[in-house]
Amino acid sequence: MATPALPNPSPLLDDAPPPEPKQRRETKVWKPKVREPAAAAAQDPDAQDAEEPEPEQDEGPEPPPLLPTDAIEPTPSGAEEDADADDSSSVSSAPDASAGGKTERPFPAATDLLHISYNQDYGCFAAGTKTGFRIYNCDPFREIFRRDLGPSPAAPDNDQALHQPPVAGVGGGGGGIGVVEMLFRCNILALVGGGDAPHYPPNKVMIWDDHQSRCIGELSFKSPVRGVRLRRDRIVVVLENKIFVYNFADLKLVHQIETAPNPKGLCSVSQQPGSIVLVCPGAQKGQIRVEHYGARKTKFINAHASRVACFALSQDGRLIATASTKGTLVRIFNAAEGNLLQEVRRGADRAEIYSLAFSNNLQYLAVSSDKGTIHVFNLKINVGLTTNDKPLPAPEADVPHMSPSFSFIKGVLPKYFHSEWSVAQFRLHEGEQYIVAFGHEKNTVAVVGMDGSFYRCQFDPVNGGEMQQLECHNFLKPSDQPQ
Repeated sequence: MATPALPNPSPLLDDAPPPEPKQRRETKVWKPKVREPAAAAAQDPDAQDAEEPEPEQDEGPEPPPLLPTDAIEPTPSGAEEDADADDSSSVSSAPDASAGGKTERPFPAATDLLHISYNQDYGCFAAGTKTGFRIYNCDPFREIFRRDLGPSPAAPDNDQALHQPPVAGVGGGGGGIGVVEMLFRCNILALVGGGDAPHYPPNKVMIWDDHQSRCIGELSFKSPVRGVRLRRDRIVVVLENKIFVYNFADLKLVHQIETAPNPKGLCSVSQQPGSIVLVCPGAQKGQIRVEHYGARKTKFINAHASRVACFALSQDGRLIATASTKGTLVRIFNAAEGNLLQEVRRGADRAEIYSLAFSNNLQYLAVSSDKGTIHVFNLKINVGLTTNDKPLPAPEADVPHMSPSFSFIKGVLPKYFHSEWSVAQFRLHEGEQYIVAFGHEKNTVAVVGMDGSFYRCQFDPVNGGEMQQLECHNFLKPSDQPQ
């Protein structure tokens, strides 16, 4: 079924006007050419020991530049939302459930959810399901659009009101999407097939243009793709033991990195224009590798004695937070120098850390784990006045004087007793996987769960304690109400 023409949305405020797109044949999907390492290094100053990964045969014509210039959702989220802004977009939004008429089409349960992730500024999140993918706005919460990429046997044939027509697949006939990576709010997304019936092969990264409702490029590999990270100028593809960095405009390979086994696809990349910092697992246990492409240097940080389970990079690329498989401590490092700035304690027993997130002002760090509690920590780090200043540990706060007869106690008591604990907590269901981010509204946290739940809560930075729940939704339903 042909996809109806979609209106052209407003461009991103910080992007140049988009160039006129070139016409392309619908019957031929191009595959990017990969240069030889010597040629790539000679042309790109960021290239470091790049190799040809897995070239494809029968390459198609050269593609037009992949410039993510058009907004997929022109209305800013949170307090920045303009009341007079046009709410039109290039995609369809979920209808209001209050509108009568047809019986609601069944929606997938949490068992159909394959992937959740935030976009780069935490204003949106994406969900990959067994039948396609969906994009949501965090504040105010609403579904922005969805794409059904495969047949849904439970769906009645006479109800097309809530979905765009299915898009023809190139996988095994299913609609499973295991990775959805947004690029802020633009029309370009990266998709990887997943689940029992993937829509695309799990070893391919498909570049999806939502203006055209189709894929305009692909990157193929010999092993399954574990993760994808996007910048406006780079595409980072994470495999089990390698990471490939591509130029966004022409999909030219500029760098590849050997890593320790990385089944979770751990990787973070900074988002500040002009300065590219990439963090990934190192080659040794407990080690992380930091690539500073602007300074053309590599830094290795021995963060933990056990394997690294999770890490996060601040958007400006200056701070790194890490957690090990033990999950009791979280450490914050200076990304440029590799020195430890602060250590905080999640708890005393082992836990699997699912996500770490810095607040935009670098004053707080949020942590989620399989224990079901969201923790917010106060960062005692002097980040300086500009992004060029080196972060330093904050001076120690004044503490009551300890008499000499008792001063030895600090040296013999376990480190547990003088650890830095979280200032605020939000308790959810133990065993569920949640990812956390700071909201655009001051002192708010957004939580998305693999059980299909979305929470927004607020913490008191002075008194701390339990956070206040502001809203709760089941984002897998078309018309949920705050619970």
